[in-house]
Amino acid sequence: MKQCAIELKNITKVFGKVVANKNVNLTAYRGEILSILGENGSGKTTLMNMISGIYFPDEGQICIDGEEAVITSPKDAFAYKIGMIHQHFKLVEAFSAAENIILGLDEGKYDLKASTEKIRAISEQYGFDLDPEKKIYTMSVSEKQTVEIVKVLYRGADILILDEPTAVLTPQEIEKLFAILRRMREDGKCIVIITHKLHEVLSLSDRVSVLRKGEYVGTVKTAETSESELTEMMVGKKISLNIDRSEPQNVEPRLVVEALDCCDRSGVKVLDNVSFTANAGEILGIAGIAGSGQRELLEAIAGLQQLQNGSIFYHNPKTGTVEELRGKTPLQIRELGVRLSFVPEDRLGMGLVGNMDITDNMMLRSYRKGRGVFVERKAPKELAKSIIETLEVVTPGATTPVRRLSGGNVQKVLVGREISASPTVLMAAYPVRGLDINSSYLIYNLLNEQKKKGVAVVFVGEDLDVLIELCDRIMVIGSGRITGVVDGRNTTKEEIGLLMTKTGEEGEK
Repeated sequence: MKQCAIELKNITKVFGKVVANKNVNLTAYRGEILSILGENGSGKTTLMNMISGIYFPDEGQICIDGEEAVITSPKDAFAYKIGMIHQHFKLVEAFSAAENIILGLDEGKYDLKASTEKIRAISEQYGFDLDPEKKIYTMSVSEKQTVEIVKVLYRGADILILDEPTAVLTPQEIEKLFAILRRMREDGKCIVIITHKLHEVLSLSDRVSVLRKGEYVGTVKTAETSESELTEMMVGKKISLNIDRSEPQNVEPRLVVEALDCCDRSGVKVLDNVSFTANAGEILGIAGIAGSGQRELLEAIAGLQQLQNGSIFYHNPKTGTVEELRGKTPLQIRELGVRLSFVPEDRLGMGLVGNMDITDNMMLRSYRKGRGVFVERKAPKELAKSIIETLEVVTPGATTPVRRLSGGNVQKVLVGREISASPTVLMAAYPVRGLDINSSYLIYNLLNEQKKKGVAVVFVGEDLDVLIELCDRIMVIGSGRITGVVDGRNTTKEEIGLLMTKTGEEGEK
């Protein structure tokens, strides 16, 4: 019989008029991995924030190892050996890994050398690849996540809560993380993971607890459930897990990219002789290991990156002319109909203002259409309401500040705003990153609708299964160079995976 590490009894948390959690009962055991599933805004993160001391429950009890625990701060949580790894990392960029790990500890005089040795020992025990002396600002996303995990282990945590730990990791990094989590489970630790990726839930966890609209639905053993059952528990109804890919109609070039070269601030080439065509009426997928140049490519097209060489030709369907985008401002490119919707690691870091409400964030793209000193609010308000309804944004209303929404709902607002602008070219980078499965399929359907309208859709994704099912063609990029373009209907994950590891220019198929 496994020892109960966490027991939640009738936990309720209310923010104003929003009931985030209502009478939630849940248990997690030592020596197990428990996944918490639920749609965006279902109360998963709020619930875990109460265990980790960020929030305090309005009603109910939290028991740790069978005893009632009063957790009013993260410091209290650490006293109970609880550590939470948040979706948005809390690290000082200018400090090293070791300095971040010991920062804030009440250990008197810091002994950085001794701390570094302890960090190396923890890393060796669980299989982390971490250089304690490396500065945070030079690290990849997965390295920063490693620092956060080692930080809570250094503080003695044996109950670990991870919020969307795989949202921005590559498949290779995810496998490595899972291997480490399994070692921790074998070591008797209690691990709780918030995630939306059902195939990861089924491959990693021992049990799955589901929340819906802030309420506890139930817990099932992973070995005895399926994706369809979990989806129905999350959503409350059966939904299709198939993407209906339509045949491209009236295909013609919309964006022709020729021999792009681009360097970063340190002079390192991030795009090397990139050439391709994005056609109207089709979805062109872009696959590649994180950091292979996907972001720089889309930003170059949108006028946000300076190019060393190359041309970007836009075939304007309104005028019938061909225009060179290079040299135009980002605003000029947007007004032509070329839209970039990039979902970054920090969703509030790409075109949304957290303290502004949803309507005002719509106005960030339309305020120039006002007359004189007066700003037109009616259309942005209607657009905000439409996005809330179409994408099922969980919010009290269009006047809610964006920062009060869950991460996934912020993302829906971001993607919905760009799609609503009637683009002729829509570049959607990671549009379903961190979204629950129901919301993800809503986005896939919207992209397909754009395709049917004759929009050239460029889709950058992380899930190879989705890329194959959604896209007409898939372009693979590695180390800033195109390694191949394959037909989405006739390719495999293995073929794409091989192309992702290449670095030479292979050309299109």
